[in-house]
Amino acid sequence: MSLHENASAQVAAYLQQHETKGLLRFITCGSVDDGKSTLIGRLLHDTKLLLDDQVSALEADSRKHGTQNGEIDFALLVDGLAAEREQGITIDVAYRFFGTEKRKFIVADCPGHEQYTRNMATGASTADLAVVLVDARKGLLTQTRRHSYIVSLLGIRRVLLAVNKMDLVDFDQGVFDAIVADYRELATQLGIDQVECIPLSALRGDNMIERSPAMPWYRGPALLEHLETVDIVRVAGDVDFRMPVQWVCRPNQDFRGFAGTVVAGAVAPGDEVVVLPAGRRSRIARVVTADGDMPAASAGQAVTLTLADEVDASRGDVIASVSNPPEVADQFAAHLLWMGDERLLPGRPYLLKIGARTVGASVTEIKHKIDVNTQEPLAAKHLDLNEVAYCNLHLDQPVAFASYAENRALGGFILIDRQTNATVAAGTLDFALRRAGNIHWQHLDVDKATRAAIKHQHPRCLWFTGLSGAGKSTIANLVEKKLLAMGRHTYLLDGDNVRHGLNKDLGFTDEDRVENIRRVAEVARLMTDAGLVVLVSFISPFRAEREMARALFPAGEFLEVHVDTSLAEAERRDVKGLYAKARRGELRNFTGIDSPYEAPESPELHLDTAIADPAALADQVVRALGLE
Repeated sequence: MSLHENASAQVAAYLQQHETKGLLRFITCGSVDDGKSTLIGRLLHDTKLLLDDQVSALEADSRKHGTQNGEIDFALLVDGLAAEREQGITIDVAYRFFGTEKRKFIVADCPGHEQYTRNMATGASTADLAVVLVDARKGLLTQTRRHSYIVSLLGIRRVLLAVNKMDLVDFDQGVFDAIVADYRELATQLGIDQVECIPLSALRGDNMIERSPAMPWYRGPALLEHLETVDIVRVAGDVDFRMPVQWVCRPNQDFRGFAGTVVAGAVAPGDEVVVLPAGRRSRIARVVTADGDMPAASAGQAVTLTLADEVDASRGDVIASVSNPPEVADQFAAHLLWMGDERLLPGRPYLLKIGARTVGASVTEIKHKIDVNTQEPLAAKHLDLNEVAYCNLHLDQPVAFASYAENRALGGFILIDRQTNATVAAGTLDFALRRAGNIHWQHLDVDKATRAAIKHQHPRCLWFTGLSGAGKSTIANLVEKKLLAMGRHTYLLDGDNVRHGLNKDLGFTDEDRVENIRRVAEVARLMTDAGLVVLVSFISPFRAEREMARALFPAGEFLEVHVDTSLAEAERRDVKGLYAKARRGELRNFTGIDSPYEAPESPELHLDTAIADPAALADQVVRALGLE
């Protein structure tokens, strides 16, 4: 073999070795100024992974933005946002890729500030290991505990506790041992069973790449040594085949395949499978990739499957082994991290995205929220930003799932605000509260159409909304009288009247207002099912709840009627004296005073009480119904 051929063979062997090296995904997390970005920057620098121009740029940036008196500030390697450099903090999750002779790494540097906890959860969702940093001078702080709880919640069972800034406590072993004892107690409470504790100084490089002579009392591995050798094989939960469908591939009339990533088990042509949640069965015909057909596919591989039968499957469905398919359910117990600026209110409708499937969802009950300092459960009726809780969820459609402990892909979800499309929560499914197949709709021979036909009318829901004193009840009452005079079958649900019976257990907090509207909307739906024209007169101050009510009805059956009166005019009327009491502080959570009213953005009817009297406005509503 020539010298050139030998060199080429060595290069090829090296590249092959590099391609087959294992990959460790890890995050750095902890409280503010614990040194997360500095640790990653020092790691990249000391493993000789920076080019000369990167080192020169780092030195220049350190003189301009650094916090080390002109010395190299390694944090600047990952704090790339202008705001991060100006404030000396991490805001967004910064991902970096690097490798050594033994392993490849993807590291996510997570922000330490409480307001960016949602960013930390994003980084942790795909990690195998968490490096939790603690400032040796401060010990465990609230954010350290919060991040550790989220690490546990998201299924990370390997933690490297990096007690940083040991140089600032004179490398005192007693300080290190005390912090380790505190953290091991916390880890035991959280169910984190694999904790490696390393004392270090990220800024100076002590115990980063190799053991430091400054701490001869420490006998364990250096940081990089542990990262290179830690076992990253995840405990297998589901061993049977599962693949969520991400895309239905139909390039022509002769091919119909279902593309996705295998999240558990293996699959091969001829295997019998079931498509969930529908439960239709078939067999695998082909396993297709861009490089051609494969004899089999296993967890982690992206493939396109074709089935032997014309089975209806769509995005979000799960193709699974027939021998042991995942459960299907529509109600769950779940852990939830709330990330929305507006509080979580039970009963409020959201969208839930699990894998590629998106369904309507609401939190039916907050069982308890968690005190991140003590891990104690606390009673709660709502959740604020960054709070974590154990909740019950209800979905409007059944989904195939596995507990998060068994399979991240089938057990992790996010909640999305219906109005803004913002992600407001991340969560993990624990178990089903009931199987979706246990409860069915009972067939009734007499249906809505039959009930409506005998009344010679089309069922409708007229939803009157507006401030207290706007004239909702007055106008709704006039509309009902006019409809009765026309021989129509109606029922009026008035906010005050309903609170004497069905909703007498509810107060006027935001949480109770949501439940108030949820119950009334369900009653109104049943009344339209009976063939009635139902009139609902409620303040219903929140758009989200009015949209939730609308979603219960077929298109065209729900009419939102905004009875528009200015706050000043409503206060002038103040027939019940409620505004006066609210102004004196005697009534809390009064709409328009210390609780908001969110006016409809595009109601079917807008009734301006400043330009017409109630009788004329009632006539306008009747005409809109087209019943004359």
